[in-house]
Amino acid sequence: MRLDESFSSYADELVLVEKGLRDIFADDVSVLPLIGDHIVGGGGKRLRPLFLLLSADLARYKRGDRIILASIIEAIHTASLLHDDVVDGADLRRGKQTAHMIWGNQIVVLVGDFLYSNALRLAVLQKNQRIMETLSGATTMMTKGEILQLHRVADPQITRQEYFEIISAKTGALISAACRIGGILGGLSPEQEDALGRFGMKTGVVFQMADDILDYMADEKGLGKKLGKDLLEGKITLPLIYLLGVAADDEKAEIREIAKNGVSRENDLGKILHYFERYKVIEESLRIAGSVVSEAKEELDVFPPSPERDALMRMCDCALERDR
Repeated sequence: MRLDESFSSYADELVLVEKGLRDIFADDVSVLPLIGDHIVGGGGKRLRPLFLLLSADLARYKRGDRIILASIIEAIHTASLLHDDVVDGADLRRGKQTAHMIWGNQIVVLVGDFLYSNALRLAVLQKNQRIMETLSGATTMMTKGEILQLHRVADPQITRQEYFEIISAKTGALISAACRIGGILGGLSPEQEDALGRFGMKTGVVFQMADDILDYMADEKGLGKKLGKDLLEGKITLPLIYLLGVAADDEKAEIREIAKNGVSRENDLGKILHYFERYKVIEESLRIAGSVVSEAKEELDVFPPSPERDALMRMCDCALERDR
């Protein structure tokens, strides 16, 4: 099953989530809804809200406040993307000009801050301390992940453990929060709630690993993504970390030099891709990611079989199978 198929039965609720996201942008300061229209109109999977809705269904929770919380989760994610694009100096997102290229870095950073604070303000109004602790913990981890990644830009000494720490914080934390909140809403046992949180963390890690692997498999026309973009930006991800662990010593020196400088010469990326083929880097990276998929799905063993549990497992499988 492709990832797109997992969204179909929640289409109506996700429309309401998108409306809720626009409402979080709403304000008398005209630039806020203007940027909101630009961002929301740019599309996006609404992946994190779907995880919350699926987890709430697993917990048999159907009340309307789950839509509000799903919108809050998406607003936090959107704020992180606004900040990421400024930090990375990105020109495009999903084929559209990034907000900071239109309105400038200062405005967009402040809009991101507004989104974070307004989303958390709305979360406070839900009067659930556990949910607030989950959301604030996730946003703290996400910021920490960004700082850790910046600290390791163009650093070929980064370890696999450090890489997993970065992607767990940047991507895993919010998906984990989305799943846990679904469990909190439904009043699950602490064991089941923690299992959902761990499932979300590991599934989020798989989504990021897949993105990092696809970066070296990208079809620019099909995916709208430039081949080797991460390397160009100095991001040392799983495929390169794996390569540095298996390459010959003389090759490692060349690979480290390219990693430090990014793709500074026309044939640098070609050399990296040649080494990837020689050492079956993509295949091994996918194998490593596949082991995390298995671990994630095992976390759901604390739940009895159900269509909702099956749907969450399919989401995890699709995290790795998409677009390849």
